[in-house]
Amino acid sequence: MDIDKIIELLFSLLPALLVGAIAYYFFKQHIENEAGRRRYLLQRDMQKDALPLRLQAYERMALFLERISPTKLLTRIHPTSSYKDDYEILLIASIQQEFEHNLSQQIYVSDECWNIILAAKNTTIQLIRKANMLENTDTANKLREVILTDLMDKQAPSNTALSFIKQEVGEMW
Repeated sequence: MDIDKIIELLFSLLPALLVGAIAYYFFKQHIENEAGRRRYLLQRDMQKDALPLRLQAYERMALFLERISPTKLLTRIHPTSSYKDDYEILLIASIQQEFEHNLSQQIYVSDECWNIILAAKNTTIQLIRKANMLENTDTANKLREVILTDLMDKQAPSNTALSFIKQEVGEMW
């Protein structure tokens, strides 16, 4: 074979190779665009289905925070005896039970929100324990009185967490 024939063959194959490369590029772009469109549609459908679940989780956590608010907790749970330690145990057990009932909601709320809810729960428990340790607290009814008096000066921990939930839900829209 002669060098001229090889060059002539390369020049005749060049348009075919060029058309093949362009076709490959366009098909590759088309496939990537289609995959991106499918991902977007799937994500949109999943988000549409997940939004009601997330809102329900925020509602349940708001209800949890309302139920562990010391004023509502003390109104709902009355002492079974006059012993302050028994009443402290009863209040903390009620908070723990409420919390465990709503534990699965953490997968639907943000990590920051969950941490704030945990802090509100723990702070409420600490508030009860501190009130029980005071020297002037000698009965269950006195414990109730001390906790309520303490909350007159400051906001309940659950109210702070509830404000955060409202803000986070507002940002979802």
